[in-house]
Amino acid sequence: MTQNAADKVTPDDILAFWFPEGLEHKGLQDHVNFWASRMRGGMDEAVITTMAEVTAAGARGQYDHWAETPYGRLALLLVLDQFPRSLWRDTPAAFGQDIKANLLVFEGIENGHYDALNWAWEKNFYIIAICHCEGPDHLARMDKAVAMADALVDTVDGPYRDRYAEMGKQPRRVREIIRRFGRHPHRNPFYGRLSSPEEEAYIAEGDFPHVRKIETGASA
Repeated sequence: MTQNAADKVTPDDILAFWFPEGLEHKGLQDHVNFWASRMRGGMDEAVITTMAEVTAAGARGQYDHWAETPYGRLALLLVLDQFPRSLWRDTPAAFGQDIKANLLVFEGIENGHYDALNWAWEKNFYIIAICHCEGPDHLARMDKAVAMADALVDTVDGPYRDRYAEMGKQPRRVREIIRRFGRHPHRNPFYGRLSSPEEEAYIAEGDFPHVRKIETGASA
């Protein structure tokens, strides 16, 4: 694999990289595999080997104009919220674009770009970005994320519904962490933040929402 040139990449390139072609026509197991890889570091190598230059350019603001269209905004959101977590994993830079990503999210909700997306698996990355971004208003934003997740599940039909309903519980898990601690304590070591005794116990337990196992079987 070779690096994508930062000055030549397009939103369509980002979306084709991230979303398997024809995912809407694929079976339940393909959807399970998609989420298992995207949420558990399965794209780290691909991002590092092909999207490192693009990720850095996105962080510099080179693609801000992509936000003019619904799918351009989604591509930019992936570059800012997802790619840094692979390229700069376990460093503060992994979270460095979270505020900007949330600005994109809430602007996209207001201007109709979120509603213009065709599929639940695309819209879910708006919700994920809200879950990621720490800040004094995080709990209020998590209330919004929970409501969005509930509404999104109602749009999913057929065999996918139970799986997406299970995924819809994730914002509630994150909300409980933010309610308890006001932040993501697992990031404390990367930021050099001191943990409270309660946070130390939580970190030692290791049951973080973002590392919960995603079942890969088509049943259950």
